Amino acid sequence: MYKLHSWQISIVQAKEIQRKLANQVSRENDKLNPRLIAGVDISSSDSTGAACGAVVILRYPELKIVETKTTEAKLGFPYIPGLLSFREAPLILAACEKLSNPPDLILVDGQGIAHPRRLGLASHLGLFLDTPTVGCAKSILCGRHEPVDTEANSHAELIDREEIVGAALRTKTGIKPIYISVGHKINLTAAIYWVMQCCRGYRLPEPCRLAHLAAGGKLASSTSTPSQSYQERLFT
Repeated sequence: MYKLHSWQISIVQAKEIQRKLANQVSRENDKLNPRLIAGVDISSSDSTGAACGAVVILRYPELKIVETKTTEAKLGFPYIPGLLSFREAPLILAACEKLSNPPDLILVDGQGIAHPRRLGLASHLGLFLDTPTVGCAKSILCGRHEPVDTEANSHAELIDREEIVGAALRTKTGIKPIYISVGHKINLTAAIYWVMQCCRGYRLPEPCRLAHLAAGGKLASSTSTPSQSYQERLFT
């Protein structure tokens, strides 16, 4: 895991970090063959300001749970639209550090490059973890799109300032679309493909759905003792 910057920063510094790191995001890679796919999410903070970050590893194509890790802590950055990765990423990264099975692909409940400064949570995490990531957001942060057909797997390009930054994707017939964008080390076509491959009859792809349950305390955390951490295995 790379330490790209401190988390103890101001709002002005956070925006500057986003602009700088956006230039390091890779928007190419259509040769993925993932065997382990992760979903990550974070719970809403409680009255004390604490929240839970979760990562769930699934084996593909069965999408059976291999490992689940969570971390609870107080959030150290205020809630500011467009800067949510500075609030949420530290908890998610802390959960990822506990993993014994590094994923080949991570689906993130949040934006990738579909972000005003082209660095949402999925892109931020992808750079820290040096792993392909996809943003799977439930709402639009920037851009607009044409109407999406009602059938599952229909999609429309999400365009912001004349740039294609993602796609509105119908993951289930008749259900509202979700918003897919490149996080890091993947292209949009591959991102859409792998999200659909991970859908099992719900609006959200299974890794994101299970991570949401884990962050809310509704999915048991893995009790296996890792022989080697995610951070260690990234460099071996």
